[in-house]
Amino acid sequence: MKRRIITTKDGSKTIHIDEWNEQYHSVHGAIQEARHVFIKHGLHHVMAQQEEQALSILEIGFGTGLNAFLTCLEGENANCNINYVGVEAYPVGLEELSQLNYVEQLSAQSQQEAFNAMHTTPWEKSAAISERFTLTKVEAFFKDIAYNQTFDLVYFDAFGARVQPELWEVSIFKLMFNALKTNGVLVTYSAKGSARRAMQEVGFFVEKLPGPPGKREMLRAERKAL
Repeated sequence: MKRRIITTKDGSKTIHIDEWNEQYHSVHGAIQEARHVFIKHGLHHVMAQQEEQALSILEIGFGTGLNAFLTCLEGENANCNINYVGVEAYPVGLEELSQLNYVEQLSAQSQQEAFNAMHTTPWEKSAAISERFTLTKVEAFFKDIAYNQTFDLVYFDAFGARVQPELWEVSIFKLMFNALKTNGVLVTYSAKGSARRAMQEVGFFVEKLPGPPGKREMLRAERKAL
């Protein structure tokens, strides 16, 4: 499928897939969306609930590495140790990654080496990206993961249900539920009713939250203690 780099409304770039008319991040602002959905309503929310400054995070759709990079920066600022697992079935090529401008847009030039390392470190191996951020990239289809009460937080950043509805079904959210520890949290940019119902069916407590620019709502789900 033909892919091209586009600039979103906040100046940050993303990858657009012409055949699907779909992109890796919101056209209303790649960085704005990631910060709002995954950092504000995911990472910051979980950090506020825990006394221990150590988190395990699973990302469904590692993609461009934007969510991982933002999480790395936030972990350093908060003195929080983060073990991050990013699952991706179709890794982004280095040529495309070289055209993205997240480091510049975030004024994080001092962390350029960390961003580069996220994409050059081998798959399937744990790598220390910084003193407080450890990354393991897993090349796999989402349906094939099998974690059991391992993570405090899931970033669910799969392509939308319009183009890949199979990623938003009960069977996938059952895997997410199993992957989370008790009181673990899942956040996603989607607020689609069928996704919310699928989450609820597997046992999640689901709440609607204000969405990022260009979206009215998003979802946050929690695996509550019985």
